[in-house]
Amino acid sequence: MIRARTYLAAAAAALFAAPFAAPSVHAQEWTLLIRNGTIVDGTGAPGYVGDVAVAGDRIVAVSRTPLDRARARRVVDATGLVIAPGFIDLHAHIEPLLQMPDAKSAVTQGVTLALGGPDGSGPWPLAAYLDTASKAGLGMNVAYLVGHNTVRRAVMGTENRAPTPDELQRMIALIRRGMGEGAFGISTGLRYVPGFYAKTDEVVALSRAAADSGGFYTSHLREEGLGLFEGVGEAITIARDARIPVVLTHHKAVGQPMWGKSVETLRMVDEARAAGLDVMIDQYPYTASSTGLAVLIPPWALAGGTAELRKRVADPAMRDSIERGIVEYLKTDRGGGDTRRVQFSSVSWDRSLEGKTLHDWAERRGVGPSLEAAAKLVIEGELKGGASMVYHVIDEGDVRRIMAHPQTMIASDGRLSRPGEGVPHPRAYGTFPRVLGVYVREEHVLTLEQAVHKMTGMPAARMGLAGQRGCLAVGCYADITVFDAAKVGSPATFTEPHQYAVGIAFVFVNGVAMVDGGTFSNAKAGRVLRRNGGIR
Repeated sequence: MIRARTYLAAAAAALFAAPFAAPSVHAQEWTLLIRNGTIVDGTGAPGYVGDVAVAGDRIVAVSRTPLDRARARRVVDATGLVIAPGFIDLHAHIEPLLQMPDAKSAVTQGVTLALGGPDGSGPWPLAAYLDTASKAGLGMNVAYLVGHNTVRRAVMGTENRAPTPDELQRMIALIRRGMGEGAFGISTGLRYVPGFYAKTDEVVALSRAAADSGGFYTSHLREEGLGLFEGVGEAITIARDARIPVVLTHHKAVGQPMWGKSVETLRMVDEARAAGLDVMIDQYPYTASSTGLAVLIPPWALAGGTAELRKRVADPAMRDSIERGIVEYLKTDRGGGDTRRVQFSSVSWDRSLEGKTLHDWAERRGVGPSLEAAAKLVIEGELKGGASMVYHVIDEGDVRRIMAHPQTMIASDGRLSRPGEGVPHPRAYGTFPRVLGVYVREEHVLTLEQAVHKMTGMPAARMGLAGQRGCLAVGCYADITVFDAAKVGSPATFTEPHQYAVGIAFVFVNGVAMVDGGTFSNAKAGRVLRRNGGIR
């Protein structure tokens, strides 16, 4: 009797504190009871053994003492397993969502919410796209940022110049429109065309428009190699001048000359926060990045698109300048000083190159191993249509150092993938399980509670969803991942990436099992989330 009174008092207190009112657990039937697992609730607090009850799409009870299994339509025994909030991927390339609405490569990692529109690019018009996505039968929840590159391209094309006052106002209006249609913030890709051509004051003006609507800013920095410090400094300036929360997205130090320099960039983040600026980081747990072949070409040469690049390389003097720029990038940046570090991922014009390296291509063509010869191949490949690449140019020490920083969240930067399509970066299948398997269980870079916090509570708070997603508490949506801490991991590799995660036993999205006993269910439980509160 005493235990019953104590439980009722605790449940009432939890309900009073919850952001969404939930009915009394004694006045309803639970649709799901997950029992006897180690609850790691996403706050960073120590885990404890307990039960979680779900009614519909909400959590209605979290208890250290056993809940009455007779009240539940379904009971999942999580003995020996971890019960955590569903993972939130704050940087996800979900561009193929309408072609892969099940999002299996993400959901099987334990991801229940992905934020799309990173690196300055996203769907447009946003409202129409979100309406279409909401009818597609999604495997996970999705949300979006509005992309600076998308907006700039719509107004100015790929011109290498500052906007006129009228053009700037038109871009500001588009940012405001995107925010009004449900975007959670603005993203930039200042290393990509046309974002590279924007000056800081332009980005500040657009970011201020996003901040006025309660949004935040994520940035693929202008440089992540030799210009890394300046890139971080620019992001901090934008945080200050636009008065907007900032995420240094997929933070890393690219190229051997910059290895170890994360010590300095993390110090810059700490100093910015000490000065009152809201600066955070996200990161994927690999020593290779992935982006287009064009990142090896000086951005000025890409202005105007492929047709203009073709004209420039037809001019001997300009071609020489472009090739010298490529050689420099191959030496000090994405090339890592060795063309064996530059791997083809997806090549529409020659599928036989997928999984091979720039060195392999040079050998096949018989042009020799020099960076100068490789530069000519880079131009040839871009003129043929470009390619998606994997660049093995990050130091493990920087990965660990950045991951351990208290302001770092885990995010995949992965593209929705399915077997048989290219040779993608393994992060598409394995980001979150790899952190739990390698950096928690094996290497002890993080505790289990820290890792889950970086995957759930922290990104939820960044998105303004604290108390709704990324949490295990009464009133939270029932996005839940159950995994075996002793087995969770990713078998995906850079040569054999199409391998789903292991050790993920259950994934519930809005209370519906998307992974059920280790088997993907394709139940279409995901929703489209809009920053202004709409869910469709």
